[in-house]
Amino acid sequence: MSMQKILSSMRRAVEQFDMICDGDKVTVGLSGGKDSLVLLAALAAFRKFSPKKFTLAAVTVDMGLGADFSPLKDFCSGLDVEHRLIETQIGEIIFDIRKEKSPCSLCSKMRRGALNTAIIESGGGVLALGHHADDVAETFFLSLLYEGRLSTFAPKSYMSRSGITLIRPLILTEEKDIIPVAKDLPVVHNPCPCNRVTKREYMKDLIKKLNRDIPAAKDSILTALFHPERNNLWDKAQEVFSREKGGGNDE
Repeated sequence: MSMQKILSSMRRAVEQFDMICDGDKVTVGLSGGKDSLVLLAALAAFRKFSPKKFTLAAVTVDMGLGADFSPLKDFCSGLDVEHRLIETQIGEIIFDIRKEKSPCSLCSKMRRGALNTAIIESGGGVLALGHHADDVAETFFLSLLYEGRLSTFAPKSYMSRSGITLIRPLILTEEKDIIPVAKDLPVVHNPCPCNRVTKREYMKDLIKKLNRDIPAAKDSILTALFHPERNNLWDKAQEVFSREKGGGNDE
């Protein structure tokens, strides 16, 4: 699968949800995983022909778990993208000090906080994360089955406390299209002790099982979530964004 297909779905998402404006400084949260690497490469290519002119940077949060992020420096340099590596003790805090039994939520908040701080220090702007269409479905099932609510993350949101706009340009891109493109990229091994044993991983497996038992089940799930006439989650995405930017809650 070529990068061209990634660019096509990403461009649709950027335009449909008005993710990027002229003069934006877009910073990718570059974890070193396949999704964030593909996102950065796609945005670097999109930057060349986008009707909205924007600058691009990348920030990597080192949780202190021993990952080797050195390949990311050369990767970003080759794309002409400024890269910052932020060293933290998030791993030690979560696993050694707090000994969290379900660490994913806290870990996500702490990593997001480190990203926000880095962006604010560089003058603010837009944070781009590599969540894709499959993540949307998995988050919906997590909210439904563990929280009893119909919810998933938005394509674009405003974090009022930090003043940062959060976008997810790959939100219309399926993981199956990302995987082959990422094979040629410097994916960093994830040393997290919880890797592949999370609730999200269970949801990923559950959706795969549904798709085996009910052909095209995942396509139906995504259609229900994305189609403006079949859901009420995103049909007023811009209205919600405007309300949040006017003084709503952080994500």
